[in-house]
Amino acid sequence: MRWLRRRGRCLATVVLTLPLSATISEAATAPPPAAPSALVPQPVSHLPMAGKGFTLTPRTRVAVLSKKPAVLAVGTYLAKVLAPATGRTLPVVTVSRPQKQAVVLDPNGPEKLGAEGYTLSSDKDGVVVRAHGAEGLFRGVQTLRQLLPAAVESPNGVPGPWTVSPVRISDSPRYAYRGVMLDVARRFYPVAQVKRYIDQAAAYKINTLHLHLTDDQGWRIAIDAIPELTEVGASTQSGFTHGSGWYYSAADYKEIVAFARSRFMTVVPEIDGPGHTRAALASVPGLNCDDKAKPPYSGFEVGISLYCLEDERHTARTTRFLRTVIEPVAKLTPGPYIHLGGDETPQATPSQYAAYVEAATSATTSRKKIVMGWHQLGQAAIPAGSLMQYWGEDGDRESIGTADETATIGFVRSGVAQGARFVMSPSDHAYLDMKYDESTPYGLSWSGYVPVRRSYEWDPAKATAKPDGTGSIVPAGQIAGVEAALWADRAYEGSDALPTPTTRWPEPHVYAEYMSFPRLPAIAEVGWTPQSARDWKDFRRRLAQQGPRWTAAGIGYHPAPGIPWPGVTKAVEGAHTITSARSGLVLTAASATKGAKASRPCLARSKPLLSGRP
Repeated sequence: MRWLRRRGRCLATVVLTLPLSATISEAATAPPPAAPSALVPQPVSHLPMAGKGFTLTPRTRVAVLSKKPAVLAVGTYLAKVLAPATGRTLPVVTVSRPQKQAVVLDPNGPEKLGAEGYTLSSDKDGVVVRAHGAEGLFRGVQTLRQLLPAAVESPNGVPGPWTVSPVRISDSPRYAYRGVMLDVARRFYPVAQVKRYIDQAAAYKINTLHLHLTDDQGWRIAIDAIPELTEVGASTQSGFTHGSGWYYSAADYKEIVAFARSRFMTVVPEIDGPGHTRAALASVPGLNCDDKAKPPYSGFEVGISLYCLEDERHTARTTRFLRTVIEPVAKLTPGPYIHLGGDETPQATPSQYAAYVEAATSATTSRKKIVMGWHQLGQAAIPAGSLMQYWGEDGDRESIGTADETATIGFVRSGVAQGARFVMSPSDHAYLDMKYDESTPYGLSWSGYVPVRRSYEWDPAKATAKPDGTGSIVPAGQIAGVEAALWADRAYEGSDALPTPTTRWPEPHVYAEYMSFPRLPAIAEVGWTPQSARDWKDFRRRLAQQGPRWTAAGIGYHPAPGIPWPGVTKAVEGAHTITSARSGLVLTAASATKGAKASRPCLARSKPLLSGRP
């Protein structure tokens, strides 16, 4: 999943400034309203209408046709989103019937809209968003934002007018699960930066945040019964040792979960195993076969760790450990899933792997949670209805139906036979840590380069099909949705080589934004929009109009070549750029490990490395 090929370089940086002032007005010099055709994800149906649109004024209200707290919260959210740029917080009022000259939020729409479906209509008299509950209203509000001028995303006052184009929209998602994974184990993200990323993903109707909380390089969730997990296991990151505070307390985690819930996003915590466990093995000696703690690890290899499952005594210890860990995590997590990892365990025997899966799934189901794991989990016995995450690539698809099917395809077949559902995260389309091209300063390219078009042009229904699109292993009815995965083990400039004393480590959010935008919106459309309504040429035009929104919001995106970004010259398009004035703190590692050769399937050999605090 995280193997390496060596490529890449860092080029230039572009700094853009933002306008600083104003209030709601109808100044003739203001930017024109966004065209309906610029919406991402593309709605199921939208019809631009004739006539004038609706212009927000100081008298505009957010009129909510409900007294339910969740519905009123959507109205408050909308008012807060609009306030910085417009210079005015629109009053949120409860009403019994639709109002004119208002933004109306109506949660009393027909049940057929589903939890996330909505309709949106706008004309000169106002805007009406209708849904069957608060969640659908929230999705509709994201569309409403894109119907306003791009400058509405600015944190500072900007001249108006703030006009919503006249339109009729009817919309609902293709898949119920549309996620993004944030790797906070390899590189720790402070709570504020996780919340920032949640907001950015929610704007594109992402509804699941998968937090990769544990790995070889770090344990990021406090467990009261085992304080050593954060005292020792949270002292490292990829490239950094001797840290402190690199974990989430129970209060921190609750804050993240509550914030995600306010954006109608479900948090999926991942407690990885039986590999990717060096942080745990460094913290709890009894998890090792020699009963001695391993040294904390800050390197870049994979397949280096495994819970001891060689005898009954150690298997029992691992079982108790998993129950001790999973129980409090489950209590803190209102969502239905616990992700158990399960990949990259080349040293595990089938019986050892089966012992881990039995212990981990039992601990999960006993807490009334649904098992989730990487597709390798399918090689063992799993509960029916488990959720598998598929990250295979072209080589796996090419092997389907041949005498040399890959192990990945075999694991997927086994998962399907056991009644698992699947989230599609093919690494050559949906892994956000893959480089866009050879000039990308961060990430890897073991699954090839993944430009924006490749992130967009795939069909989840054919992610486990032959290259010609036939013979899909996973039936359509067992596909739950899609997830973009952002690994963070190579979140530094010059990531084709191991770090040196002068390596530049940007703030985690700088890395996340550059690698996610514009690819995360592309994958969001893959999960939301019907396959028949998706077209690359149309998408690239719509995507280009998101660029000014990201600039206004201070998102440091990559202006990828081939997209007609407004105001971005071709010369800039061809170079590495970060289009944000807020490029973040640049960090330098304190010491280095000399890298060796890079190969596939193994990472470059490296020692535990680097002291310092990012």
